[in-house]
Amino acid sequence: MRSDPNGSGKTGPGPVAKATAPGPVASGGSNEAADLARARRQLLSGGSESTPGARGGHGRRLDAPALRHALVDLHEFWLTTKGAELGVKPDCGFALVAVGGLGRREMLPYSDLDLVLLHDDMDPAVVSRVADQLWYPLWDAHIKLDHSVRTIPQALQVASTDITAALGMLEARHIVGDVELSNLLISGVRRQWRTDIRNRFDELIAQTRSRWERSGEIAHRAEPDLKSGRGGLRDVQLLNALSIAQLTDGMPGLGPESPGGGLALAHRRLLDVRTELHRVAGRPRDQLRAQDADEIGAALRIGDRFDLARMLSDAARTISYSVDVGVRTAGNALPRRGLARLRRPPVRRPLDEGVVEHAGEVVLARDARPGKDPGLVMRVAAASATTGMPMSASTLNRLADHAPELREPWPKEAVNDLLVLLGSGSRAVAAIEALDRTGLWGRLLPEWGAVRDLPPRDAVHTWTVDRHLVETAAYASGFTTRVARPDLLMLGALLHDIGKGRGGDHSVVGAELAIQIGKRLGLWPSDIATLTAMVRHHLLLPQTATRRDLDDPETVERVVEALGGDGVLLELLHALAEADSLATGPGVWGDWKSSLIGELVRRCRMVMAGEDLPAPDPLDPEHVALAAGGGVHVALNPADSPHTYVVTVIAPDERGLLSKAAGVLALHSLRVYSASLGSSGDSAVNSFVVSPRFGAPPQAGLLRQELIRALAGELDLLEMLTAKEDEARESQRVAAEEERGDAVPVLYAQAPPRVIWFDTAAPGEVILELRAEDRLGLLCRLAAAFDNCGADVRWAKVTTLGSSVVDSFCLDLGDHDTRASREEVERAILGVVPLPKPKKQEGSGRE
Repeated sequence: MRSDPNGSGKTGPGPVAKATAPGPVASGGSNEAADLARARRQLLSGGSESTPGARGGHGRRLDAPALRHALVDLHEFWLTTKGAELGVKPDCGFALVAVGGLGRREMLPYSDLDLVLLHDDMDPAVVSRVADQLWYPLWDAHIKLDHSVRTIPQALQVASTDITAALGMLEARHIVGDVELSNLLISGVRRQWRTDIRNRFDELIAQTRSRWERSGEIAHRAEPDLKSGRGGLRDVQLLNALSIAQLTDGMPGLGPESPGGGLALAHRRLLDVRTELHRVAGRPRDQLRAQDADEIGAALRIGDRFDLARMLSDAARTISYSVDVGVRTAGNALPRRGLARLRRPPVRRPLDEGVVEHAGEVVLARDARPGKDPGLVMRVAAASATTGMPMSASTLNRLADHAPELREPWPKEAVNDLLVLLGSGSRAVAAIEALDRTGLWGRLLPEWGAVRDLPPRDAVHTWTVDRHLVETAAYASGFTTRVARPDLLMLGALLHDIGKGRGGDHSVVGAELAIQIGKRLGLWPSDIATLTAMVRHHLLLPQTATRRDLDDPETVERVVEALGGDGVLLELLHALAEADSLATGPGVWGDWKSSLIGELVRRCRMVMAGEDLPAPDPLDPEHVALAAGGGVHVALNPADSPHTYVVTVIAPDERGLLSKAAGVLALHSLRVYSASLGSSGDSAVNSFVVSPRFGAPPQAGLLRQELIRALAGELDLLEMLTAKEDEARESQRVAAEEERGDAVPVLYAQAPPRVIWFDTAAPGEVILELRAEDRLGLLCRLAAAFDNCGADVRWAKVTTLGSSVVDSFCLDLGDHDTRASREEVERAILGVVPLPKPKKQEGSGRE
């Protein structure tokens, strides 16, 4: 059987006229491929014979990069010599072009030889003879060959219809023959790729995502696919293709100072591992098997299989981040089609102080000064997580280059932004990954370096240790309304395994680290003690519940004693145990484990018993004196941290005052971190700790004037707040549609709201505690809901912890304190708080 001059596949063996010449290939005489195969074996075995054109020494085992270079030299030498013998020379009408590994100069020990024989519409008989004399010696020597024989128009036609073939031809490289013919193919394919990329981009990305679904993530696979997995070598080729299309720079977002050492180093490390994998397996293989990992790690002088897994995770995550940036940049660079061309260019919409949204990404405002604003990093990350929009690579690079480290202790605003980030659920994963790949997360938490890319020692774990910590925090965000201290739950979830990778009991080591981290964050000593205890005892409940007899009173007593009888700590550890199990892997959390831990917690609570009721804060004597004079007063004074202020509102205590005061603050973009609401005589005394979203706060006189207008019924605050909220969501939706972003601008909560009722000694007086997620003007809406139900707010304590609120209201229900009236109040307030997103059908993925 003869070669088809227009074919694209392999042709089987058959009779062929072979050209012969005296002498071995090494001396430049014989061109039989048996010499090529023998030289390949010598390179792989470290044999004593050397080959002209190939780097290497006598009897020396080449390292992975040197071996690849030697294989490239060897194959080029044989092909150029063979081509010259067959008359494949300049101006002959033939050219031999390499694609695949040889085209990229990344020849691996058992890679296929991918070749294209180009001809200038030559006589089919001549083409067939030349092709046969090129291919058959290689087949006879059992060298794997992927080949095609084409004219330039035929090759361009294939590239225009087959995206896989097009990606291969983008890597084409001239080997021997008519260089002008090769250049026509290479320039033609690249020009065609740039011209057609707008129409082929969606197919390219769909094909890439399908490949990721089949092969999984290299960083979190026990036996990863180094070629096709997410973060693998195919992704580097994708970036190169986007760069050739002039949509990206090919190396986006990372430099040599970032974790992983940048894209080039990550690429080289994957190539080295795959090279050794071929050498160890003795055949082509893309999937790294567990039994080969120790040998490969030793050959590369990395260490054991755990050290190899850590290096692979680092490299793969670096490549994954680069691909995310590259695909997003390429999508935004594509010309708009259809009606999108008629729309106005994207505008810059403010998100926070110094942070705006532009073209579906979170970027710095034009007047932002990252070198003088240490909290800017956390504000950018929090804005990204809450909106679902990615941080632009240029913004992260600018922050990495110029943002100073946060002073210790952290400002309260930075801690709050950290809590907002952690409370954003699964959206926090991508934001933290982006911070980590660009070196910013390690600046915020230097302790993170020990767990970054650390592989788990237990096969039941799905993720690396650092990713497990972030996943635990994401799950814990769904449990924030179960606990009285959602802020400590989020921080404990993030830090519970921070002691791993350092030797010793990770719970004990982690507890010590939690102390220094808590001090850096500026937590109160009592909160540091609770956080430390969470890390120290995060395994106490699951281990006790599954390994001890719960009917033995000593079992419960030991747990209560270990926790110091602290009911809040018990509550936090219960939620953390579930989040930790869910983030470990499938099947780790189930009905059996849940029921055992739940029963242990119930018995511990019975032993601990009794909790203090929420109580109002005492009033400032100056405010009491001012209230005695009557009238409407609004004061705005700096608080104890920058960008934070205390707004005090003193006015006649009438129905609707709280709602209107909170609404005026929200309309002026003042975020309420906490509030203490009380009364003195006939006046209400309400104090709010706030910070402006952008710039400086409004003048106190303006707030007073707006409040008086609202009290007079001239402002419909609820309607204005709803319009402002709808406008922000619509802006995000339009940006997501136009710029191919992933933002999902909906008002959904990570955790379901929870209402807790407490009875007091006074008739008709009850205390309602609300645990929910925050939204624009929530306090205004809650107060209005109470008014509509006829419930009078006697005092209140309002606390915002990241994206969660824990609000206590003392309500006077009078003679209407019945079960029905409480249910009415509960329905009213649940109607204004964010609710969880409806669950997808089973199998659709985690919410």
